[in-house]
Amino acid sequence: MGNWQYAMSNRQWAMGNSGSWKDHCGIHIQFYTNIGLSITVHSLWSASLPSNTFPLNNLTFAKKGLANKGSYWAKHKEKIFGSLEERAAREPHVPISEMLRHTFEEGQVLLIDKSLHWTSFDAVRKIRNAIKIKKVGHAGTLDPLATGLLIICTGRFTKKINEYMAAEKEYTGTFTLGAVTPTYDMESTPTDIKDTSGITAEDIRAVAKKFTGELQQMPPIYSAIKKEGVALYELARRGVDVELKSRPIVIKEFEITALDMPVVSFRVVCSTGTYIRSLANDVGAALGCGAYLSALRRTRIGGLSVEEAMSIDDFITKLRDDDAALPG
Repeated sequence: MGNWQYAMSNRQWAMGNSGSWKDHCGIHIQFYTNIGLSITVHSLWSASLPSNTFPLNNLTFAKKGLANKGSYWAKHKEKIFGSLEERAAREPHVPISEMLRHTFEEGQVLLIDKSLHWTSFDAVRKIRNAIKIKKVGHAGTLDPLATGLLIICTGRFTKKINEYMAAEKEYTGTFTLGAVTPTYDMESTPTDIKDTSGITAEDIRAVAKKFTGELQQMPPIYSAIKKEGVALYELARRGVDVELKSRPIVIKEFEITALDMPVVSFRVVCSTGTYIRSLANDVGAALGCGAYLSALRRTRIGGLSVEEAMSIDDFITKLRDDDAALPG
């Protein structure tokens, strides 16, 4: 018996202690002993399934261990690009005209609404292949489990990337109280489960206020920050001890927008270099119960909003339409 936590996108409910599972659609299930809705866990198991999976409401969940961010694309490429059968059934790629390709070489700033599970480089690769030029880059990484605004620059406008990277950012999302994870988000298994029943909305807002202003923040060990040319997440995966140094950041606004314990919804306006995963972890530590980031969406970079952005699929459709409309 146990009570349960069901987390999908930015909506979560409560669940209980025997481990943690995550399906291939971003759904995260975690069992631990606590007070709440009771279910009979052993009745969900089936001897006919592989030993690391079980069915629940016609969904199959795979046991999730410590994240390896370096192989994220390899593990989840079917969620990003579809199965081999789905890819084979798509329309064949139609090369764009030289005239349209030239406009991207001259320079374009593309506002992309990145989908869940895509890495930032997946988006760059897709656009680079579509417009057939090599000079394409993004202005600030979004983790695979984050969605929202990704600025992609092409051609001569890649010179603008540093300008956009330095701009103020706005995020919305949720963090879940009562546990921690090695990656500070849902890419790894929650541990150190704690009771959150004594924590009030006033407690959470008071802590959020303390994390506003000029701060020193410790980045997560599972991050793309490089030490001697190697990403920290690679060193962590190899078991190498890395000495982390705090970095100066500014949290301009930290608003608690909703509370559905143990899930806390927030909006943050911050400087470049801020890790929202670390912010969630730090808030949990300050509350004494732990916390991890359970959903994240980047809504603004400088004066550019995700409301102005388009999905990768919409960009590809627009590219074809624009090419077809050109004379000749």
